[in-house]
Amino acid sequence: MSVSIIIPAYNEQDAISSVIERIKKLPIDAEILVVDDGSTDKTMESAQQAGAIVFRRPGNIGYGKSIKDGLRHCKHDTVVITDADGTYPIESIPTLLEKYTEGYDMVVGARKGAHYWSSPLKSAFRILLQILVEFVTGKKIPDINSGLRVFSKKTAQQYEHELCDTFSFTTTITLVYFLTKHTILYLPISYEKRIGKSKVRHIKDGLRTLQYVTECIARFNPIKLFVLLSIFVTIIGALSTIFLGWIGILIGICTAFIVFSIGAMSESLRNKKHE
Repeated sequence: MSVSIIIPAYNEQDAISSVIERIKKLPIDAEILVVDDGSTDKTMESAQQAGAIVFRRPGNIGYGKSIKDGLRHCKHDTVVITDADGTYPIESIPTLLEKYTEGYDMVVGARKGAHYWSSPLKSAFRILLQILVEFVTGKKIPDINSGLRVFSKKTAQQYEHELCDTFSFTTTITLVYFLTKHTILYLPISYEKRIGKSKVRHIKDGLRTLQYVTECIARFNPIKLFVLLSIFVTIIGALSTIFLGWIGILIGICTAFIVFSIGAMSESLRNKKHE
């Protein structure tokens, strides 16, 4: 199988060469494409010297935009994405590709190990996001935003405008694939300590991820979004009884009913549009 391996990179000069060398040792026919997202160090030079094709942007835009640009420039339909920081087990790629040939629309490496759960803040956000997306999709998702994946270029580009340009690309492609009835297989992989400094801004990127997830839900499964809003309004109404008495819960229930009705109408309109 001929594949394109896309590696988004931003200031990863310390790890990029090693990642490329490990890919070149794999028993696969791989085009290695590094998308340099406006690095200010020697990432581009290191990637070129290691033998990768490098596409460079003059300014930093984001992880997701790097992958989208890689999809436009790669030559094979079967695409593997991985990170440039040395955290993913490159040697697992052939196994993911083997499972992909069985007919799945996407095969994802589900991360395990101490380095995956190293940050309490990051872990708490992952759990919250996982609960939200599992509720919306009705699927068990072992790793919502793993950056080691195999999928079809043609399929992914159908949803390009729904996919995030920044850190949340992997989260939104998971959500979109499930909500559009595509099949995803998760395989456990190890997750190592990164080389270099992380570029993730936990609060800012976390809020942006919630924004994109909300937009995806509103587009593909709006009733679930309004169910969540109805539950939230009902809880607020129940808490307000401390100050307003029984009228607080009454207002909460009435408001929740109105919100849910709007959601039901949105779902009905969406279904008619796709008939």
